[in-house]
Amino acid sequence: MSMLVAPSILSADFGHLARDVKAICDGGCDLVHVDVMDGHFVPNLTIGPVVVEAVAKAATQPLDIHLMVENNTFFVDLFAPLHPGFISFHIEEEKHPHRLIQKIRGLGIRPSIVLNPHTRPECIEYLLEDLDMVLLMSVNPGFGGQTFIPNVLEKAKVLKELIEKRNPKCLIEVDGGVNDRNVHELKRAGVDVVVAGSYVFKHENIAQAIDNLKV
Repeated sequence: MSMLVAPSILSADFGHLARDVKAICDGGCDLVHVDVMDGHFVPNLTIGPVVVEAVAKAATQPLDIHLMVENNTFFVDLFAPLHPGFISFHIEEEKHPHRLIQKIRGLGIRPSIVLNPHTRPECIEYLLEDLDMVLLMSVNPGFGGQTFIPNVLEKAKVLKELIEKRNPKCLIEVDGGVNDRNVHELKRAGVDVVVAGSYVFKHENIAQAIDNLKV
């Protein structure tokens, strides 16, 4: 299976958001990645339900909502009515991850857990059977346009082994600094989905950029 591509709208032109969302969907993306930051868990504030609702209306592919927030349950309830494909939350912030996973799945949404660059995959081994995806951050969360942290390749390989043992259907997603130069290494490490913001939206041809990542 070729790599799935989830362009991050954090790098889109918010003055022409519907146009850019349409461009990535028409250009062949598999998911529309939406970064929600609350200014507390990460030092940045991005978008709320009004903007995400506008993205959902413009998108013809499922939303992949990445919560970088302190009150995960509140935000899950906030975005559930938009029927995203995935909701991802950070294990570092959630005291009761299994309960939240069950809640997300009960809402008809595929649950995913996010690991910051310093967080070991082993800490979620006993949650893997209940997940549809694990998102590995290859930059420190909070801002777009950062440089890829190479250690995520080794981390993805470790996670892949755990997934093969516990839940082979669980996807691995990587977010941060992804481009056409490192996507082949990510593929070899067992990654299934890549998030790309700057690389896609700053490319002169969005469809070509997305195709370059479908290795």
